[in-house]
Amino acid sequence: MDHLSVAARAGDPWDQSSDSSATVTSDSSDAVFKALADPSRRLLLDSLFVDDGQTLGELSARLPGMTRFGVMKHLRLLSAAGLVATRKVGREKLHYLNPVPIRLMHDRWIGKYAQPWVGALTNSPQQSREPAGDR
Repeated sequence: MDHLSVAARAGDPWDQSSDSSATVTSDSSDAVFKALADPSRRLLLDSLFVDDGQTLGELSARLPGMTRFGVMKHLRLLSAAGLVATRKVGREKLHYLNPVPIRLMHDRWIGKYAQPWVGALTNSPQQSREPAGDR
C-alpha cells in the first residue's frame, strides 16, 4: 500500500463516501486521463478551479446545452477519478476540485520529460550571447 492510499484512508474531511474510490492507485491514472479527455469535464474542472464548492445547479448553468443528468454523469466520472470531492451541507451537495491527481500526472508524465528541455533552453540564451569567436 502506497502513502497516498494510506492518507486517503486516514480520513479526508471533504469525502463523505465510504467506497474505496478515494484511494489513489496506479490504475487511477487511466481514470484521470479518461476524465480529462472530455471538454465538458474540463470545463467543469475549470469552473471549480475559479469558484470551488459549487452545487449541481451552478455547475449545470456552465453547460447550458446539457441536462442536469448529463452534468451529474460527468461529475460522477470526475469523482471516480478522484478529481472532484463532494460534501453535503444541509440539502445541498457541494462539489470541490481535488488537484492532487492532476499534480501526480504532471509529476509522472510532464515533469520528467520537460526537465531536459528546460535545462537545454536555460543554457541556450547564454550560448547565443557569446561572440562567435569564443565558442
